Amino acid sequence: MILVFPCQGYLSNLLIKNHEDFQTEKNEVYSEGIASSPWQHFDQTSVRVNGVNYTTNIICNPLYTVYFTTPKKDRLTVLKGLQNTNVLEVILNQFTYELLDTFQIPQKFQSSLKLLPQEKVLNEVEFNTLLDNYLPKLGPQQRSRVLSAAAMPSAVNYAYYHQQTDWPVVQVLVCDDAPQFKLLSAELALCWVHEGRHYKKLSPVVGNHQRLLDQFLKSFWDYYRKLLAYRDAPSKQDAMKLRSEFMKIFATESAYEQLDQRKRLTLLKMSELLLVLEHPELPLHNNPAELGARTMVQRRNISYATQTSEGTKAWDTFLSLVATTRKLGISFFEYVRGSICELGQIGRLAQFIREKAITLQLGYSWNDSFLLSPNY
Repeated sequence: MILVFPCQGYLSNLLIKNHEDFQTEKNEVYSEGIASSPWQHFDQTSVRVNGVNYTTNIICNPLYTVYFTTPKKDRLTVLKGLQNTNVLEVILNQFTYELLDTFQIPQKFQSSLKLLPQEKVLNEVEFNTLLDNYLPKLGPQQRSRVLSAAAMPSAVNYAYYHQQTDWPVVQVLVCDDAPQFKLLSAELALCWVHEGRHYKKLSPVVGNHQRLLDQFLKSFWDYYRKLLAYRDAPSKQDAMKLRSEFMKIFATESAYEQLDQRKRLTLLKMSELLLVLEHPELPLHNNPAELGARTMVQRRNISYATQTSEGTKAWDTFLSLVATTRKLGISFFEYVRGSICELGQIGRLAQFIREKAITLQLGYSWNDSFLLSPNY
């Protein structure tokens, strides 16, 4: 008996090539998923591609989950992910220079930037060419900050990004307080569970300090439960009470200095932690994205890593489709079977997302009817 084995690379090609239809479906899911809600969860986890450190980004809401793997995890990478593009659109305007001051870019470089086209939308390649010609002494870190400042007004200042209609706009990111997530959306909703972890890292050695920490943690989670209750029955009166109680918990000094320092840091995040009082449908934690990251970690532990960009892209595509079908209550096996055999039994996932979004109303508090309701 003669055994015939597939040619070298056959199995690899079967797994990672000729999946354009599934990749198109992933893009449809991503577009419809972002359009289904003003807010989105976001998280990141490390992976390796051909022995090099990469980052897998996870963006999701109750109707979908999408993965995309990138060489970096910085602010520009997140912004590109939110816009589903490899090339950013940038603009130089007044808000750009305000950010450049925040990023501590020297005035001599800012003066040179003002010689470039202002209030004109450029793509990233065109802008980098201008920087090469007019600011050749700009260092790598400064260059990245200049590009970030020029790209971020598109999201924060409701300029180009909010005017375009090619891709849905993310108004609120639900995430942790990592710096790469800041200034990318109109508003930020921070994760309470992540904030609580900062306090668990405190290690008091004095007995009284331990008691103070225990008392504070009880107050912290009691307040968290009140926020959960508020989400079910929001009102302006309760919102005012909760804001006042937040100040009492985090602005009151104790005899434990490290605890007080940590509380002062939390106090600076008041608007991001209490955005739920304005939009009660917002989650109080980022667990869905963190669970999505855990799925990638489990897959990484089993398969270790991908070797090529094609393999990485296929990995992201099918993990996205598996997670999304699970959230929509659809059998992934039947979905793949129907897609390959062209049975048409399942249909497009984007249509399921669109229909369920109407039922769930994930952005109801952004409607005028909510603001005018008698209970709020």
